[in-house]
Amino acid sequence: MDSTPTTAFPTKPQPPAAFRWTVLVLISLAMFGNYYIYDAISPLADVLSRQLGFTDSDIGLLQAIYSIPNVFMVLLGGFIIDRLGTKRSTMIFAVLCLVGAAITAATPTLWIMATGRLVFGLGAESLIVAVTTAIAKWFRGKELSFAFGLNLTIARLGSFVALNSPSWAEKYFVNWQWPLFITVAFGVICVAGAVLYWIMEAQAVGKYQIGQPGATDKIVFRDIFNFGRSYWFIVALCVTFYSGIFPFQTFAVKFFMDAHGASRQLGGFLSSMLTVFAMIATPLFGLLADRVGRRAQLMMYGSLLLIPVYLIMAYTHVSLYVPMAMMGIAFSMIPGIMWPSVAYIVDESKLGTAYGLMTMVQNIGLAGFNLVVGWANDVSAASAVNPGGYTMGMWIFSSLGFFAFAFAWLLRRRETGPSSHGLETITIKAH
Repeated sequence: MDSTPTTAFPTKPQPPAAFRWTVLVLISLAMFGNYYIYDAISPLADVLSRQLGFTDSDIGLLQAIYSIPNVFMVLLGGFIIDRLGTKRSTMIFAVLCLVGAAITAATPTLWIMATGRLVFGLGAESLIVAVTTAIAKWFRGKELSFAFGLNLTIARLGSFVALNSPSWAEKYFVNWQWPLFITVAFGVICVAGAVLYWIMEAQAVGKYQIGQPGATDKIVFRDIFNFGRSYWFIVALCVTFYSGIFPFQTFAVKFFMDAHGASRQLGGFLSSMLTVFAMIATPLFGLLADRVGRRAQLMMYGSLLLIPVYLIMAYTHVSLYVPMAMMGIAFSMIPGIMWPSVAYIVDESKLGTAYGLMTMVQNIGLAGFNLVVGWANDVSAASAVNPGGYTMGMWIFSSLGFFAFAFAWLLRRRETGPSSHGLETITIKAH
């Protein structure tokens, strides 16, 4: 990928490492609050079912509607980021996250709760794009994969806290609304992270040389189709991989309780194992990719791990810790390598658009599979053949792992040929 010319601001030094890592932590704080709000529904699913009479299809809707507007909005969000810059965009999207969480907690009416999740989704996915673009701007070069990994570690701490909320906030789960009030508090944390990042970037602009937002005067939609085949293989890998992870987590706690007799606390912990692995291992896999290259090959290995885990949970009595650990490794390996890989392929001035498009396609998968799996669970639960439910959904998830592997293999083949962009090359030399 062509790098941004380093002579644009010859009189300004590069920001010190301590400054850049501080920026990373602060902008990741916004992601921490964002991730908590998203994952707060899963441990609450059985309470919503018992107290409000919600079906799995209803619960799937609360997650799916988060993604539906982003089939369109998140690409626009990418354009907004390229035009307004990361600090303004981060603030706008963080405020939407807070407002959405507040609406969801306000009433037991399904359509109003779904509206709140929709508003939250409008902000949350675009916030992820804004943060991803900001990190690519601040850490382009040898530290990029490691910086992405650290960002995901902090963000997923929000998921870990949310999924384990039945343990640390057990007394609040006697009522469906109280855990949702907690999400509003995390929405405030999200906005606080955006405010602090705004302050840091505003200070840096006058002092240091950092990446700049796109300088184009207008949006050229046809540029979307010029990103190249490797980019589209990454997009396809993204949608299939995440569609096998997040829709599973929507129903995971309820699945562990219904199909394996786990308590809500244990179910929340088992689901949060993905987050624990990702928090620890994602930066390490990012560092490994920087040191050894072979990014597409590593993503092949991660996808391969995903294929058997759902069938193990559906058909065997193997300890649930085993398949969840396998899934956790995959969930650590692929995202920390996949997202920074886009920065090798797409010009910096179009990164916001590229990440927005990638997230848009991801949301098509998340919306569709949350609805499909919710429907499959309800159908299976009513079936004489599969009265326990969930088995049909497990087959769906397993097949998604296979397709993710196929796209990673195609990316690997492309990036080891004459049209490569350096994904398989080393960016940090071992000493």
